[in-house]
Amino acid sequence: MSTLKRYQMYINGEWTDAQDGATFTSTNPATGQAWAEVPEASEADVNRAVEAAHRAFKEGPWATLTATARGKMLRRLADILAQHSEALGRCETVDTGKLFKETRWQANYISDFFHYYAGLADKVSGETLPIDKPDMMTMTLREPLGVVAAVVPWNSQLFLVAVKIGPALAAGNTVVLKASEHASAPMLEFAKCLRKPVSLLAYLTSSQGTASRAAGRSRVILS
Repeated sequence: MSTLKRYQMYINGEWTDAQDGATFTSTNPATGQAWAEVPEASEADVNRAVEAAHRAFKEGPWATLTATARGKMLRRLADILAQHSEALGRCETVDTGKLFKETRWQANYISDFFHYYAGLADKVSGETLPIDKPDMMTMTLREPLGVVAAVVPWNSQLFLVAVKIGPALAAGNTVVLKASEHASAPMLEFAKCLRKPVSLLAYLTSSQGTASRAAGRSRVILS
């Protein structure tokens, strides 16, 4: 029996096991054999991730960054993802059974999405309706909402995570991401591309729906 590749979740800028040590395995569809072991997040793990993301939203450097600075950070992430596109695509192929030709292309393509959202970060616009009172002024202040819970399905995970967390981060939110229980590894490999420890992003894995249900009861905005 081959040795399983062991993964951890990413919470509060650290790699961690589930609090109770529970795990589940991921199967390579091409062989029908388990190839990786990932943590089984409990409600306590979800709460820990949400609290960390909430603190990052309210305190610390992320809370005070300008929109332009957020855009620069997303550009750096985009460049790193482009450098790791082949490895990310290969992992997604092993975990989902999709053709490597497709997953490698999609993994490279997500870099463009992050560049796109990086450019939008400081270009939020809109209209403020006038009022009929000469002694009053109206204005529209656009602010981030808080912690966003992003649930990503198994197919095209790398692409779908880009269109979920890209705009959320560009707008100044923090994110708790729940990877698909059918193929969790690509999201955890994605998290390894974060060169510096960050608490504004959390990556959870769960096969029982615990993480999704717990997130729905937390102070998050579901995506």
